[in-house]
Amino acid sequence: MEGIELRVEEIPRQHVGAGRVIADPVVMEQAGWSTGQILELSYNRRTHAKLWPGGPEDRGTGVVRIDGLTRQNIGAGIGDRIKLSAASASDAVQVVLSPAEKINVGGLQEYMAQNFLNHVFTAGDTVTLGTQMGGRVQFAVASTSPGGPVIVVEGTKFKLGAPSRATDASHPRVTYDDLGGLTSEVQKIREMVELPMRHPELFEKIGVDAPRGVLLYGPPGTGKTLLAKAVAGETNANFSYIGGPEIMGKYYGESEERLREMFREAEENAPSIIFIDEIDSIAPKRDEVSGELEKRIVSQLLSLMDGMTRRGKVVVIAATNRPDSIDPALRRPGRFDREIEIGIPGREGREQILGIHTRGMPLDGDVNLEKIAGVTHGFVGADLEVLTKEAAMGSLRRVLPEIDLDQERISGDILQKINVTAGDFREALREVRPSALREVLVQVPDVSWDDVGGLDGLKEELRMAIEWPVKHKEAVKYAGVSPPKGLMLHGPPGTGKTLIAKAVARMTESNFISVKGPELLSKWVGESEKGVREIFRKARQAAPCIIFFDEVDALVPRRGGGSTSHVTENVVSQILTEIDGLEELHGVLIIGATNRLDIVDPALLRPGRFDRVVEVPRPDAGAREKIFAIHTKNKPLDGTVDLAALASSSEGLTGAEIESAANRAATEALRRHVESGSDDVKGIKITQEDLLGAVRSMLPQHAGAATAT
Repeated sequence: MEGIELRVEEIPRQHVGAGRVIADPVVMEQAGWSTGQILELSYNRRTHAKLWPGGPEDRGTGVVRIDGLTRQNIGAGIGDRIKLSAASASDAVQVVLSPAEKINVGGLQEYMAQNFLNHVFTAGDTVTLGTQMGGRVQFAVASTSPGGPVIVVEGTKFKLGAPSRATDASHPRVTYDDLGGLTSEVQKIREMVELPMRHPELFEKIGVDAPRGVLLYGPPGTGKTLLAKAVAGETNANFSYIGGPEIMGKYYGESEERLREMFREAEENAPSIIFIDEIDSIAPKRDEVSGELEKRIVSQLLSLMDGMTRRGKVVVIAATNRPDSIDPALRRPGRFDREIEIGIPGREGREQILGIHTRGMPLDGDVNLEKIAGVTHGFVGADLEVLTKEAAMGSLRRVLPEIDLDQERISGDILQKINVTAGDFREALREVRPSALREVLVQVPDVSWDDVGGLDGLKEELRMAIEWPVKHKEAVKYAGVSPPKGLMLHGPPGTGKTLIAKAVARMTESNFISVKGPELLSKWVGESEKGVREIFRKARQAAPCIIFFDEVDALVPRRGGGSTSHVTENVVSQILTEIDGLEELHGVLIIGATNRLDIVDPALLRPGRFDRVVEVPRPDAGAREKIFAIHTKNKPLDGTVDLAALASSSEGLTGAEIESAANRAATEALRRHVESGSDDVKGIKITQEDLLGAVRSMLPQHAGAATAT
C-alpha cells in the first residue's frame, strides 16, 4: 500500500537504542501492520526499523515515535511528518561497520552480536554501541550481505571497515535522548532556537524577530554544553564552538579578528549555532576589568550580535556558571534574548541521567536506579556519569585477576562475566561526592539513632520536625504543615548535641554541611559574610541538606552588648537574612548547637528562624544505662558487670563522661593484662570494679565543673 504520513515525536526512554518505531495503534489497525513488522521510514533519507505498538495515550494522535539516532539517519526532526511503509528484511550474513575513529577490536564480534541482535540495519545508517564504561562508540553501516535491509541474527558476522568520515564533525551526533532531567529546558530552547531555524516562516507570519542569543547558566556539570550540542544535532545545524580563552591572541586586534571570522563562517554555512563556552572569561563587566583587550572583545561581540543579518538562521548560545560576571550590555533583549537556568537535577531527573549513562552497561538484576537516584542529592549530570564509571570500574576489578593483559584479545567468556552490581554502586558512592559541595561537604555521618542513648522524647520530636517533611512529603503537604527552618539544641557540654545532629543527617539521607562557629570569621572585610552566603547557596543547590552550626554562640553572639565586634554583628545580620530573606530555603534545615544559649542573639531564636529550641538535658538513670550499653557493646566485659548499678552510681554524668569512664575501665583492664605478662588477649576482661572506679574518678571532675558553673 501507499506510504502513510505521521508526525514525529520523542520515544520513551526505555526504547532508545532498541531500533524500534512506535506508531499510533489506530494507524496500525488501518494499515494491517502487526508488532515486529519491518517498516521503511523516509524523509530526506531512508532507514528501516521494527514496529512497536503505541500506548493508549498515542491512540488516534497520528504520531510516530523514533529515537534521536533514527531521526538523524532520515534527516528529520521532532514535529516533521515522515512517510512509513511496510518492507521486508533478510537475515544478515555479514555487516561491515566503519567506526568514526580507530578503535581496539578486542571482543567486538561477541559484544556486537549480543548488543544488536534483532536490530534492522540499512547501508548508510549510523549506529552507536554502548561500552562497559557507559560511553558510546559510533559506526556507519558501510555494507550488508545480502544487500538491502537486514536483520541481525545469531550467526551474523560483524567486520570492521576503515574509519569513516561519513559523520560530519560540525554536526554533533548528540540528541535529546542524551539529556536527562532537562525536560522544561529542552522545551524552552526548542521554541527559541529549533523552531526559527526549521520554520522561519512562522516568525515571519506573526511579524516577530527570531531570537539571536540564548544564555545558559547554572553550576558546572549540569549539561549546558551538552544541551547546545543536542540542539545543533537535532536541527542538523552547523556547530561552531568557541572555548572562551581560545580566541585570545598575542597580537593587537587578533582576538577580535578571530571572533569576526567565526561569525562570518557561521553566516556563510547557515543554519548555524555558535556556542561560546565560559563566556564570562571573554566578556566580563567592562567597568571591573583593567585590561583593554577584554573591553575590546566585549565591544566586538556586542557589534557582531547586533550586526547579524541572517536572523533566525544563526543563533548564539553562551554558557557560564557565573552569570553575574558578564557585561550587562550582553544581557539585554536583542542580544541574549532569553536566559535559561540549568539547575541541579531533582530525583526524577537523576534517575533519567543514570538510565542514560548505564544504557550500554550489563547491569545486574539487583541494581535499582530509582533507589540510587534517591540517595544522590546534589549530584549533577557529570557527577552521575563519574558514579556510573566508578561502578563499572568496580565490576572490571573483580575479573581483572582472570585476564591475561599480554593477550591481544580477551576471551568472550570473561567478557560475559562482567556485570555491574548494586554493590559496585554502593562502593562508588563512597568515592564520588557532589561536585557542587566539594569544598564544604562533610560525608553523611555513620551515626544512627541507636548510637544515641536515652532522649526518647527528644528523638520523637526531632523525627516529627525533620524526618517527616522529608519521608512523608505528600502527607505533610496535604495537612498544610510548614516544616521548621531551624532547630536549636542547647544543654550542658557532653550531652550529645553534635551526635544528635549527625544522627538526623543519616536518618533523613540528607547532605550534611558542618560549620564550626569560629572558622567562618575572617580578618578581611566582608569575607565572613561571603562565607555565610556561600554555605547557604550551596545548601540550596544540594537540597535536601542540613547545615549544622556547632558552637553557634561564637558565630551569632548577642548584639549591642558592647563586647561583640562589628564583624560578628555583620555575620549575625547575614545569617538572619539568609534564613528568612527573599530567597526561600526549600529542603534546607539549619541545626545549631550551643551550651551558652544566654549569649545567642535573641533575633535568631524567634519562630520562622530557629522554630524549635530544644534542651538536651543530662541523662536520667534509664538513659545512662542505655549509654553504658552503647559504649561497652564492643568491649570484653566479664559476667559481674551490672549496667543498672553503674547507672544508679553515676548520677549527674553526661554521655561524654560515661564514654570516657568506659574507656578508662578498659584501659585499667588492659594495664592488668600487660603487667601479668600473658600472651592470650582473650584473657582481658573488664570488671564491675573497673567501671565503678572509672565512674568515681569522673564524679569529682563533674562536681568541680558544677561548682564553677
